[in-house]
Amino acid sequence: MRCPYCNSTDSRVTDSRPDIEDAIIRRRRVCNQCGAKFTTVERVQMRDLLIRKNSGKLEQFDREKLRRSIKLACRNRDVSDEQIEKLVTSIHRRLETETTDDSVSSALVGQMVSDSLLNLDPIAFVRFVSVYRKFSKIADFKKIINQIPEAETDAAVCALPKTSLF
Repeated sequence: MRCPYCNSTDSRVTDSRPDIEDAIIRRRRVCNQCGAKFTTVERVQMRDLLIRKNSGKLEQFDREKLRRSIKLACRNRDVSDEQIEKLVTSIHRRLETETTDDSVSSALVGQMVSDSLLNLDPIAFVRFVSVYRKFSKIADFKKIINQIPEAETDAAVCALPKTSLF
């Protein structure tokens, strides 16, 4: 593994530990040349996935991009980094195991994220969907909020801070 500080390929592992249901192994390393410490992450990758954009362009599947978009939707919500990581891992595994084609549509990924966020946090769901579906009117928000099951909307409204708009 190449040292991120000095680019040396000579490093040793000082600690290894599984993380998040044994799906990831974090390895703590020390560079033998400069002495810097860094962490690497190892996970099973069944195959390379390509994302087929609406424009037809193909892009390599990027876990970090998926994590960032979910994290942005969950910003200032009561959703932990561990819950986000589990969601990303779950979606990635489902894409690898449930699809037979090497390329999947961005619409499928967006739908998987939407469904998962609806179960995790309805506010994060609305935030994500508003960007993903490119909402441009208040009516778009009203329509999607009316589609959320009543129990979910009540819980989400109760979780909102009691602040005045004025």
